[in-house]
Amino acid sequence: MDNQTDEKQEQGFPQLIVTEDMRSYIYDMAKWANFLAIVGFFVSALLVLTAMGMSAAMTANPELGKLMGPMGGVGASVFGIMFFVQAVIVFVPSLLLVQYAGKAKNGVLYGNQESLSDAFSRLKTLFRFWGILTIVIIVFYIFAIASGILLGAR
Repeated sequence: MDNQTDEKQEQGFPQLIVTEDMRSYIYDMAKWANFLAIVGFFVSALLVLTAMGMSAAMTANPELGKLMGPMGGVGASVFGIMFFVQAVIVFVPSLLLVQYAGKAKNGVLYGNQESLSDAFSRLKTLFRFWGILTIVIIVFYIFAIASGILLGAR
């Protein structure tokens, strides 16, 4: 490993230096990531409980669906599935954040390069997840607007 580093330095590749300020920033980010992950897990659990509770309530009392307006007409199972999907959308980034936080703290506190590299890999996956989700939402909105225009023109 040292030979590779020496070769890269000889070839003119700059060596990345992590200063104490940077280590402090990474450690602070890890603490906030841990907090956000805990909140995300809590929200995800609430969404799962809401999915089960609303599905059961709508099945037991069909009049409840009528009180919910147009959204109530989709049915109890679709309503429950929508909440479960939202729970997964909140759970995945929370899991990635808690993994990042643990690895980043370990990497910064013990000078473990592999752990810090894994932490940034989790952070990269988190940003990829949000990027893909954002693209899906934009496409959905474009489709919804186009459908509204086409159906409204009839």
